[in-house]
Amino acid sequence: MKVIITGGAGFLGQQLATALLKNRQGLNFEQLILADIQCPTSPIEDSRVSCVALDLTQQGAADTLIDAQTDVIFHLAAIVSSHAESDFDLGMKVNFESTRQLLEAVKAKNSAIKFIFTSSLAVFGGQLPDVITDLCVVNPQSSYGAQKAMCELMVNDYSRKGFVDGRVMRLPTISIRPGVPNKAASSFASGIIREPLNGIESVCPVSPDLALWLSSPETVVSNFIHAVNVPAEKFGQSRIVNLPGITVTVQEMIDSLRDVAGQETVNLIRFEPDDAINRIVASWPGKFDISRALNLGFRADGSFSDAIHSFITHHGRAK
Repeated sequence: MKVIITGGAGFLGQQLATALLKNRQGLNFEQLILADIQCPTSPIEDSRVSCVALDLTQQGAADTLIDAQTDVIFHLAAIVSSHAESDFDLGMKVNFESTRQLLEAVKAKNSAIKFIFTSSLAVFGGQLPDVITDLCVVNPQSSYGAQKAMCELMVNDYSRKGFVDGRVMRLPTISIRPGVPNKAASSFASGIIREPLNGIESVCPVSPDLALWLSSPETVVSNFIHAVNVPAEKFGQSRIVNLPGITVTVQEMIDSLRDVAGQETVNLIRFEPDDAINRIVASWPGKFDISRALNLGFRADGSFSDAIHSFITHHGRAK
C-alpha cells in the first residue's frame, strides 16, 4: 500500500504520520509520502517514508505526486480561516484549486484511490437549527468555509461518478494543539489552554459564553485512519461526515483548566474582544447530532478535561 499525506509538514500531518508509522490502527503500508510546500521531515526515522517539497498550486504538481500505485491520499493541505479571509485569491488557489487538481490526477491515474478530504464546520453559518445533522444545508459565512464547501461538493460528485473513492471529514475545532499560535480564527481555542499551562499569558478574543464544537488532535487522527477502512457503500448517497466532537463553552474550557491546573494557571487568561475573529467563529455551530458518525465507527472524546490531560501527557507543561 502507498499512502500520501498532503500538508505533511503541518501539525496534523505529522501527528497522522506518527500514528501510521506506529501502526496504531493496523493500516499496513509499504510507502508513505509526506508532501508540503516546505519539505517535511519524518516524525520517526523509517525507510518507508519519503518527504517531498511540492507547491500544489502549480500546474502539474498533483500529477508528479500521484501515480497508479497510490492507494490512499490524506488531503490535509490548506491555508487556515483568517488567512483565507484576508487573502481570497490565495485561499482559492490553495484550498479549492489544488484539491481539484488532485482529484483530476486521481481520476486520470487510479480511480480506486481512497481520498480523505479534511473539511470544516466552517461550511455552516447563518440561521442554523439548534443541532446540526449531516443533512443540514451549508451556508458558510467566510471565504474559508465557502472553499471547503465547494470542495465537499466536488469530492462527493467525483465519487458519485466513480472517479475517486472520496471520504469528506468535517473537522471540529482542534483543541489543544501544541506549538505556537497560527492564523486560524480558532487559534485561541488552543492558546487559552496551551499558553497558561506553560506559564504564558493568553488573550481570549471571544465571549466566555461562546459554544465551540471541539475534538482533541489524537481523536481526530484516529478518525482519519478509521475513514480509510469504512466500506464505501456504508456512506450512502453522501460521502460527507460530521466528525464527532464535544460541545464546550469557552467558560467551561477555562473551568476544566482550573480543575486540572489550578486558579493560578487560569489567571494567565484575559479577555480582549476581537470583532473580526468573533464574526467568523460565532457563525460556526456548537452542537451536532453525531449518530451517523458513531454508527460508521468514528469516535468522540469523553470530556474536555480528558483533552487537557492528553495534551499534558503528550506535550508536557511548565513546572
